Amino acid sequence: MPHSPICPARWRGKRFFVKRDDLINPLINGNKARKLQFLYPLVKAHKLKRIVSYGSMQSNAMYALTIFAKLQGLEFHYYARINESLLANPKGNLKVALFFGMKLFDMKEAPNFLLKTKNTLSTTIQKGDTLYIPEGIRCKEAEDGIAMLALEIERWARKPINIFLPSGTGTTALYLKKHLRFCPLINEVYTVACVADNSYLQEQFSMLEPNTTLHPKILEPPRRYKFAKPYIELYKLWQEVKKESGIIFDLIYDPIGFATILHHNLLNSNLLYIHQGGLLGNETMIERYKKKFATIS
Repeated sequence: MPHSPICPARWRGKRFFVKRDDLINPLINGNKARKLQFLYPLVKAHKLKRIVSYGSMQSNAMYALTIFAKLQGLEFHYYARINESLLANPKGNLKVALFFGMKLFDMKEAPNFLLKTKNTLSTTIQKGDTLYIPEGIRCKEAEDGIAMLALEIERWARKPINIFLPSGTGTTALYLKKHLRFCPLINEVYTVACVADNSYLQEQFSMLEPNTTLHPKILEPPRRYKFAKPYIELYKLWQEVKKESGIIFDLIYDPIGFATILHHNLLNSNLLYIHQGGLLGNETMIERYKKKFATIS
């Protein structure tokens, strides 16, 4: 995997740095590209014919796994709670995933073992020539790719720095903390829970790593935001950061991250922000914003 650049940027008169993992590859990038590193040798070694995962119908992981399967000549089966209106008029991640051959199934049709373990599954499971991957690629095997990210940051750092990234399952933040814990120039790895509350994110961490001393520090956002719900203040913040930094960020996770950075005054520290990609999902989020707020054109 090519190293992604670390670029200086400005926001509200302050300089910070951005790890541009969105630039890793035009097809698969961001934290999903990191998490998927373990799969490349596994496909050949175990002669896999298909991969299977599950989650939402606009998941970034769903998109990344679709592209990976297409490039590797594998089948990709995906289980989700079916939204019939979205399926009738697919957009964003779903549209691309279906175009590249993803086979979509209702979650109710998933194998029994998957239905019973899907909320606690933390490792891949191989059954014959099929590999089952947890939602969001939240699995222990993803550690290898995040360790590479940590090494790139460690080699770049020249003075003490704080790292910040928003979290869904928290896999990237957790393994960054674990692999940077001995680097004297890393003050802390901070994150914010975007999918649910702090207890949910802490639970996600613990399923991958029981040792809580290796967990990143979870910061409270200025308010609790419902996942993927449009908030006008988050949209305005996203636009502001895009205009001032010249970088386009994800519209679901990153604005909550920016709001949390302001809430905890992290711009006044030497800050490295991890850009985790996910830009394809902006298409559908912008539509949702336009539908809810007449002032957005």
